[in-house]
Amino acid sequence: MIRALAAAALLCSGFASAQMDLSASAARPKQYISYVSEEQTVAAGKKSTLELRFQVVNGFHVNSHTPKSELLIPTALKLDPAPGIKNDVPEYPAGTSYSFSFQPDEKLDVYTGGFAIKVPVVAAAGDHTVKGVLRYQACDHAACYPPKSLPVEIAVTAK
Repeated sequence: MIRALAAAALLCSGFASAQMDLSASAARPKQYISYVSEEQTVAAGKKSTLELRFQVVNGFHVNSHTPKSELLIPTALKLDPAPGIKNDVPEYPAGTSYSFSFQPDEKLDVYTGGFAIKVPVVAAAGDHTVKGVLRYQACDHAACYPPKSLPVEIAVTAK
């Protein structure tokens, strides 16, 4: 009888810990950054700038494009080649200095809230679609999470 009760208690504690693990992972979003594609109009044949706006989920931050440690994964936008559009190197915003309460002397360079990445382009007249991926690593006040990739798509009209 005692063995049966011990086995039942062990089994229940396993289910309880599995449920805690599931609820902990359910609290984390699938993506820590949101992006909404906005159609952009540029002057055909002239240097113009596309602006991609991102929003970091409240309670999280992501490493900037120039984190202060080589151990941290920078936020990076990679755009695929698109017919009729020549894009230059993306221009990243400056990050915000951030430190953890348990290590206040170590400053990190991060993005929180909204941030925009600008991409200089020259586009031929017409409608174009530029696709790419934003790669980033998100953290909260206690931990950093595995890197994520967020697909981006920009509809561009050059007139």
